[in-house]
Amino acid sequence: MSDTGSAQHPRTPWRAVLGGSIGNLVEWFDWFVYASFATYFAGAFFPKGNDTAQLLNTAGIFAVGFFMRPIGGWLLGRYADRRGRKAALTLTVTLMSASALLIAIAPTYDQVGYFGAFILLVARLLQGLSVGGEYAASATYLTEASQPGRRGFVSSFQYVSMTMGQLIGLGLQILLQHTMSDDALHSYGWRIPFIVGAVAAAVVFWLRRNLLETEAYTEEEGAGQGAERGSIGQLLRHRKEAALVIALTMGGTVAYYTYTTYLTKYLSNTAGLSKDDASLVSFCALFLFMLLQPVAGSLSDRIGRRPLLISFGIGSMLGTVPIMTALSHTDTFLGALLLSLAALVIITGYTSINAVVKAELFPTHVRALGVALPYALANALFGGTAEYVALWFKDAGMESGFYWYVSGCAAVSLVVYLTMRETRDTALTREAAEEAAAGGLRKTAV
Repeated sequence: MSDTGSAQHPRTPWRAVLGGSIGNLVEWFDWFVYASFATYFAGAFFPKGNDTAQLLNTAGIFAVGFFMRPIGGWLLGRYADRRGRKAALTLTVTLMSASALLIAIAPTYDQVGYFGAFILLVARLLQGLSVGGEYAASATYLTEASQPGRRGFVSSFQYVSMTMGQLIGLGLQILLQHTMSDDALHSYGWRIPFIVGAVAAAVVFWLRRNLLETEAYTEEEGAGQGAERGSIGQLLRHRKEAALVIALTMGGTVAYYTYTTYLTKYLSNTAGLSKDDASLVSFCALFLFMLLQPVAGSLSDRIGRRPLLISFGIGSMLGTVPIMTALSHTDTFLGALLLSLAALVIITGYTSINAVVKAELFPTHVRALGVALPYALANALFGGTAEYVALWFKDAGMESGFYWYVSGCAAVSLVVYLTMRETRDTALTREAAEEAAAGGLRKTAV
């Protein structure tokens, strides 16, 4: 390995893990608190008199974030391939901080009319852009900054941080609800989580400013290609891999949103648990799910990525209907927790390694865009609509149809897992590829 490459490769793995993944924590914290605190700030930005209309307006602005994710994936994925992983990570966290700060200081309807709602909309546009680029930038950085035999383990911390962001957001909500009156939360308390999000993003910005660029990107930058890096034209040359990302994401993202963001509502509305018990079930299940990610990521470094993906595909395809059916008849905390955890154990086969698998599919010059755009499209089409589809089936009086929908999406992805190539031993740098090729030639000669 060259001296230049060594200098650019992060010397402190845990700093790379922290800098590359912690932005997801802030992203998901902000994403969660917008949805969970909407009931408190909806009246601040829209005319009083119709609570439902206020919530619909804030929900509409929330949905804009999902539409912006593919755009953010394209723009920031392209930026990461052209300007570097570190530059993209720094930009995404800047957008995060700006969006949270805008919401925290946005004036109310009583103060400036609909201009406050306009600021809220701008903040969500920025947040959607940021989320769309953050996933790919962090996935690419964590994968490239890892040693070959540790890529699954290191990249799994992306979902550790994402889950931790949701847990911190839920914990802060519970804390504020128990320490502030309902009137105070409606008046000014809802601004507190967004102030926390803005400050946290500023801390992440400082951490990322001190990251080293990855060896794979530095090597590619030295090789030239200029405007060709991160272009749609380059991505189209890898359209098979891009389609593969969409297909392998389909089942995973539907299952993930079903057992994370939708789970609390399902336990409350269908199973009949109290809202407090449903929230506690989700909190405990997500905490244990978070701890499983590095274990499964490390296992993939030993046995490969495909076995874990296949186990998820089979488990989700066959297990969703019985687990969801059993959950609908569960009226105890322990029963709901065990069933929820069983589902999340299955999903771990996807979540723990999906980032590294996608990054390993593409060459360096188009890796970030190749991960970002297809993933964002799949997430918007399947993940972002999972709760809506679930509620549509419920409203139509055939809720079990949603269980089969989740199983069907997993079945489609399972076909992909069974036919795709193993990515674990993919060489991410030219030098590593040459060494691997030379090793293969020597082995053949012997």
